[in-house]
Amino acid sequence: MSGKLLKSTAVTGAMTLVSRITGLVRDVLFARFLGASAGVAADAFYVAFAIPNFFRRIFGEGAFSQAFVPVLAETQKKQGDEAARKFVNHMFGAFGLILFLVTLIGIIASPLIIMGLAPGFMDEPTKFDLTVAMLRITFPYLMFISLVAMAAGILNTRGKFAAAAFTPVFLNLCLIAAVIWLTPLMDQPVVGLAWGVFIAGVVQLGFQVPFLKRAGMLGWPKLARHNEVSKVFKLMVPAIFGSSVAQVNLLVNRILASFLVTGSVSWLYYSDRLMEFPLGVFGIALATVILPSLSRRYADGAAGEFSHLLDWSLRLVFLIAVPAAVGLAVLAGPMIVTLFQYGAFNATDVEMTSRALVAFAIGLPGFILVKVLAPGFYARQDTRTPAKIAMIAFAANIVLSLALVWPLKHVGLALAISLSTFINCGLLFVRLRKEQIYQPDSGWSLFLIRIVLASTAMGTLLYFGAADIQSWLDAGFWVRVVRLAQWIGLGILVYGVALVLSGLKPGKLIHKPH
Repeated sequence: MSGKLLKSTAVTGAMTLVSRITGLVRDVLFARFLGASAGVAADAFYVAFAIPNFFRRIFGEGAFSQAFVPVLAETQKKQGDEAARKFVNHMFGAFGLILFLVTLIGIIASPLIIMGLAPGFMDEPTKFDLTVAMLRITFPYLMFISLVAMAAGILNTRGKFAAAAFTPVFLNLCLIAAVIWLTPLMDQPVVGLAWGVFIAGVVQLGFQVPFLKRAGMLGWPKLARHNEVSKVFKLMVPAIFGSSVAQVNLLVNRILASFLVTGSVSWLYYSDRLMEFPLGVFGIALATVILPSLSRRYADGAAGEFSHLLDWSLRLVFLIAVPAAVGLAVLAGPMIVTLFQYGAFNATDVEMTSRALVAFAIGLPGFILVKVLAPGFYARQDTRTPAKIAMIAFAANIVLSLALVWPLKHVGLALAISLSTFINCGLLFVRLRKEQIYQPDSGWSLFLIRIVLASTAMGTLLYFGAADIQSWLDAGFWVRVVRLAQWIGLGILVYGVALVLSGLKPGKLIHKPH
């Protein structure tokens, strides 16, 4: 089992890495085409794209997946494949109808949605009208990509992770194509990007079809009452809060950022995109793999193995998230210069985005810990506990954002999200321990000391060797790319060597079922 879990995590992470790399290429083109402080077009598109993306992460990859996967795993385990297929067909019918109605309402109510979620735009009629027009084009993406998330949940439950993890690549490819070919055809070029989002949703859903057919899970949607479908929707209601608190926090901060100087929304967007690189490649990949595994262990009544799998996952989180956070913080400036400082993206944008990225990097371990701790509840079909904790974290983010936004501007908003995320994961951990769902294995203290020492050694090297931002600004594109790759590689090498010298044995991290 240990080899299978590691292989699945590696495959999912590798596919997600391809997605993140194409996403960076996409954002490099966006930076050249839109810039950040250049203003109206950039902020309008990012809000129009962020809103369906936000709802997608709630209805699709968030609450729905967290509720659907455990119920599907239980149905398949206890009732067999035929019952699972019937459940999937009824789920497609019910969920598809709800998504269609939500999408229709979203298109009609786009002006009201922008008023509520980006109220600062109301003072600029041109920006407001452009955002509304693009939201009406991008909103159907919610329907397509939420069905993609359902298809991914089906494949993941059957141990097929690669196709679902690769699917987001098509979003990036479609948007890259839109920058190159669609924007020149539009009266307002940025509208071409909105059509790229719409097309990407169709392409991603179509990509899933042959894999579902091969897995024997492709059938006709059905609209009829079904016990498991009702159970999923019942679990979804509280899971909307528990699984999506980070997205809610980002949305709240975009609302506050819309009142700040033009460019603030974009600075937060670019810094968040870089922070999501390690979060997606590792954190989401690990969470995707362990949820079906935890669900099966819960269905089997294997409490000890359930706890051990959580422990194994948490160790991997600290092993990778801590040095990743240090690397993001120290190399924030060089990374942003290398990836984005071209065309309309100027030196001011570099400085402002770098500051936000450092604030986000502080919270990276917390973001990934939530991805691992929350499935400890969802796998047991408990969506209420994470929801209650998420509401506490959400309230903390509101208070922190209002307290930090005026002295620190957009950086305070990023820092507020990081701090509230630690509150979220801390409360999840305490509850898992209190209910004796998770019992830590031995050796944690020494393990954490080794990671801190190795991360400190890596961070010190990068700070004194690569943090001079002016030398990066003066360099050309390929010099920047080669230099950044060299420093990242050297940082990883130093971290690895320091871990080995401290006595860490990689074999200890392999999950061995009790």
